[in-house]
Amino acid sequence: MRILLLGGTDFAGRAVAEAARDRDWDVTVFHRGEHPAPPGVTVLNGDRTKPDGLAALAEGTWDAVVDTWSAAPRIVRDSARLLARRAGRYVFVSSRSVYAWPVPAGLDEDGPVVDADPDADATDYAADKRGAELAVLREFGDGRSLLVRAGLLLGPRENCDRLPWWLRRIALGGPLLAPAPRDTPLQYVDVRDMAVWILDALEARLAGPYDMVGPSGHTTIGGLLDACVTATGADTTLVWVDPETLAEAGVSGWSDLPIWCPPGGELHDALHRGDVARALATGLRVRPVAETVEDTWAGLNSPDGA
Repeated sequence: MRILLLGGTDFAGRAVAEAARDRDWDVTVFHRGEHPAPPGVTVLNGDRTKPDGLAALAEGTWDAVVDTWSAAPRIVRDSARLLARRAGRYVFVSSRSVYAWPVPAGLDEDGPVVDADPDADATDYAADKRGAELAVLREFGDGRSLLVRAGLLLGPRENCDRLPWWLRRIALGGPLLAPAPRDTPLQYVDVRDMAVWILDALEARLAGPYDMVGPSGHTTIGGLLDACVTATGADTTLVWVDPETLAEAGVSGWSDLPIWCPPGGELHDALHRGDVARALATGLRVRPVAETVEDTWAGLNSPDGA
C-alpha cells in the first residue's frame, strides 16, 4: 500500500510511519523538517501553514493519507481538498476531546460533539479537531474518511510529558507522593498499538469515527507507577495520599499529577471510562503496561530519544 503521512516524524505520526514501513508499505512523509524522518521512507518537505506550503504534494497518488494536525481546521481542509482525487482514503487522528462536555462515563462514538467550522482558524483544541473532522468528511465523504478519536496516548517518544514526568521523578528515588486509591482505573493506548490498528483498519477499509483508547481498567494508577519503579530500578517508595487530602492541599488531578484523576469525578469519567467496544471489535490489541513503560524509559535514555 502507498501511504502518505502528513507529519510522520514525531510521536503519533512517526509510530504510523514506522509501522507502515515495517510492513513493507511504500511510505511518504511530508513534514517541515523539525525532526528527522524515520529511515526507509520517502521524504517531502513543506510547511502547511505557509503560502504554497503544499507545493511538494502537487503530484503523486496514494492509497491513503494519515493526518495528525491539531490546530486550524482550514489547514486540514486545504490538504484534503488538494488530495481528494489522488488519494483513496483519508485518516484523521482526532481526539475524544471532540465530545461535548460533560462527557459521561460509557460514552461511545454516537455521543454529542462540539460545534466547529471546517474553514476556521485555530480556536480551541476540541473545536479544532472537530473542525478538521468536518473538513475531511466534506472533501472525502463518509465512505473514504476514517476519524480516529484518540484518548490518552502513551509510549516511546511521547511529547506531552505525562508518563515521562512520572518516570523522571520516580528515577530520583526516595519517598514519592502517589495519588490514591491504588486501584483507580486508567484508560490509555500505546501509540504503537494505535498505529497498528490504523493500518489494519485501512486494509479492512473501515470508515467513520472510532474512539481509539484501550479498555478502562487495562491498568490502574498503582499498576502504572509500580511498572515505573520496576523500569527505572529506582529505590523509590510510593506514599499513597487520598484524593481529599490532595484537594485540600490544592493538588489537582491531570494537571498537577499527570494521567491520574480522582475517581468518581467528571474528569475521570471523561478521560478514563469511555466505551471503546467499536475499536476492540475491529481488532485493537493493547500491550501490557509494563512494556509501554519500559520502552518509554528506554527511549528517554537513548541518544535520539526513541
